[in-house]
Amino acid sequence: MSTATAESAAVEQVPKQLFIGGEWRDGSAGALAVEDPATGETICEVADASVADARAALDAAVAAQAEWAAHPPRERGEILRRAYEELVARADELALVMTLEMGKPLADARAEVIYAAEFFRWFSEEAVRIAGRYSVAPNGQGRFLTMQQPVGPCLLITPWNFPLAMGTRKLGPAIAAGCTAVVKPAKQTPLSMLALARVLEHCGLPAGVVNLVTSSKSGEIMEPLIRDPRLRKLSFTGSTEVGRRLIEQSAEQILRVSMELGGNAPFLIFEDADLDEALAGAMVAKMRNMGEACTSANRFYVAEPLAETFATRLAERIGALKVGRGTEDGVQVGPLIDQAGRDKVDELVRDAVGKGATAVVGGAAIDGPGYFYAPTVLGDVPAGARLLDEEIFGPVAPVTSFGSEEAAIAAANDTPYGLIAYVFTRDVKRALRVCEGLETGMVGLNQGLVSNPAAPFGGVKASGFGREGGSEGIGEFLETKFVSIGG
Repeated sequence: MSTATAESAAVEQVPKQLFIGGEWRDGSAGALAVEDPATGETICEVADASVADARAALDAAVAAQAEWAAHPPRERGEILRRAYEELVARADELALVMTLEMGKPLADARAEVIYAAEFFRWFSEEAVRIAGRYSVAPNGQGRFLTMQQPVGPCLLITPWNFPLAMGTRKLGPAIAAGCTAVVKPAKQTPLSMLALARVLEHCGLPAGVVNLVTSSKSGEIMEPLIRDPRLRKLSFTGSTEVGRRLIEQSAEQILRVSMELGGNAPFLIFEDADLDEALAGAMVAKMRNMGEACTSANRFYVAEPLAETFATRLAERIGALKVGRGTEDGVQVGPLIDQAGRDKVDELVRDAVGKGATAVVGGAAIDGPGYFYAPTVLGDVPAGARLLDEEIFGPVAPVTSFGSEEAAIAAANDTPYGLIAYVFTRDVKRALRVCEGLETGMVGLNQGLVSNPAAPFGGVKASGFGREGGSEGIGEFLETKFVSIGG
């Protein structure tokens, strides 16, 4: 089978309709084009939902809620386990679909499919561990009973940069907890989530438990659902700007909300660090997903004696990466998601260079079809450069230096964001001091990748609130009820 035929076949097998109440149906707002960011060409069209379609999806979720909440936890877990197994078995074809709609290299896409599947495996086990407690009242005059129950119908809004994993990270705990859901994937990458809905359907998920709507006008069709009193939970992953608007909308009915928003991750390298280890960690933390990740290292702060050497050696590694269409052999860096994304990266780099930064390698967009940007390392980045304050979301590593531990921590914390930080040092006492001093929800200590389904993911400050993954993840979809027993 030729490459083009394999690509067409992969896209063809993905449903293109809305999934509502266990049925696949057309959208009443027409069709939404899905673009390959490596070529700029349309690869297919999917249904475009209207407000009425979104309301129908919520209607289905509400109708299924009571029965699903009463569904045996073990059976909820077994459905997730079967879905985990199917995702793993179909990893190659799902990876190809993801690469075509999002751009990341096939190896990275396959790694995401496996990562996404792990959320279903983890929460399949958590489904049977939902517990409360029983205790004697302190005065002995009664008993206390606490129980955890599903929060109710949920709205899950997922981003384009990890189109499958961000879906399973939300759906896994929702399904395990006994919640029904309406899912709205990003308009740039709907195919991965449509394929996931088909997997859940195959694995025996009852009709109405998961409903999926694709739309070109997310805000227009989501706001009525957020303001609908039947909805009890909103989980959103995306920009802080959009998150703020959704929080405002959710305030009207005191909706329970989880927000995983933007980041501005500092990467600290102290003078006693293992430089080879730090370089390896930097490559992962910066170049994963072409830098289009909220966890991407956004600012490199390096101890003065190491800064120049680090920038040079990082540039050698980053400059050697093969850029191209993600389906091609050996490609390590794919395109950015769209023209707007590439324009923003280019604008931030030009601003930094104009203020005195040096392009050690890269520093420009790549001509030709698609939205490619050259992997870039900037040295001597001045304090006023915008890319030290704004999320880059591209393959650009700005390097600057620091003179003391206190200065490094202060610079790292000098941002409204607080998702993740990376720290490289061999001094155990320093490691603890710095980790405690950083204002972030997560820290990668001597490693460039921290995401794991068994661990809580989330930030502080403008990076949001709530946690996904770990034992904490299912708690976001449960309410605690207290029963006081007399006598």
